[in-house]
Amino acid sequence: MLFSAKFRCVLLVYFTYKKQYSMAITNENSSTRLDKWLWAARFFKTRAIAKQMIDGGKVFYNHQRTKSGKSVVIGDSIRIRQGFDEKEVEVIALADKRRDATFAQSLYKETSKSIETREKNSLARKQGILLSPASATKPDKKQRRKLIEFKERI
Repeated sequence: MLFSAKFRCVLLVYFTYKKQYSMAITNENSSTRLDKWLWAARFFKTRAIAKQMIDGGKVFYNHQRTKSGKSVVIGDSIRIRQGFDEKEVEVIALADKRRDATFAQSLYKETSKSIETREKNSLARKQGILLSPASATKPDKKQRRKLIEFKERI
């Protein structure tokens, strides 16, 4: 006999656990909380931050505001605003455990429209920064009034 009975029992439990864990990720009938899924997909660093963003209206589930406890279902769309960027992703797989980045990217697919919009906005921001260089000093009251008046005419 190659392995002892105790060691074989430990191996059996280990492989059974791994099989259940992988089945939980790929099972289409299962669901997970929205804040857990966003954390597992690495959109936010902690679940607490994910919950704050959902409650603050930065995350839309199927084009509607939602609560952090909402169950995520495969095929649904999620719109996430992070800083200047807004991403719209489709849920491909479910997970409630945080793993490496390559696994996290396999949980969702960003829509092509979202990618185009982000690239266009990024280019516009870069061009805007180049067209309006920063001043060495703050504008005084008279200069601020002229700036406001100029912006209102445009």
